Amino acid sequence: MCGMEIWINPACTKCRSALTLLDAEGAGYTVRRYLEDVPSQDEIRAVLDRLGLDPWDITRTQETAAKELGLKDWPREESARDRWIAALAEHPKLIQRPLITADDGSALVGRTEEAVREALSRSRR
Repeated sequence: MCGMEIWINPACTKCRSALTLLDAEGAGYTVRRYLEDVPSQDEIRAVLDRLGLDPWDITRTQETAAKELGLKDWPREESARDRWIAALAEHPKLIQRPLITADDGSALVGRTEEAVREALSRSRR
C-alpha cells in the first residue's frame, strides 16, 4: 500500500468525521469501503502489523456477529490469532473503523480527531 488509505463504512459517523477532517486538511487519500471491498486475511494481517495490534484489539465485540460467534469467550493469545483474523475477514463488520494507513508505514484507528491528525502528521513527515 502506498499513500494514505482509510477503511470506512459510509454509515459510520466517526468515518464521515474522519473524511471531513482529511478533506479540510487537503490530505490525499484513498477510500476503501471495506464492507464491499472486503480485506483478505493477509491484508488484515498487514494492517495489524502496521497498527502494532492484535486482531481482538480491532474487533467490534458488541456487533451481532460477534455475539453469535461467541467472540468474548475466544482466547486472546498468539495461538488464536488466525481464528480471529479469519472471523474478521468473514465478517468485516466486526473490524473497528475507520482504519487509516499512513505514508510512514504505520496505521491508526481513527476514531478521534486526535488520531486522524496523528495519521496526517505521519503522512506529512
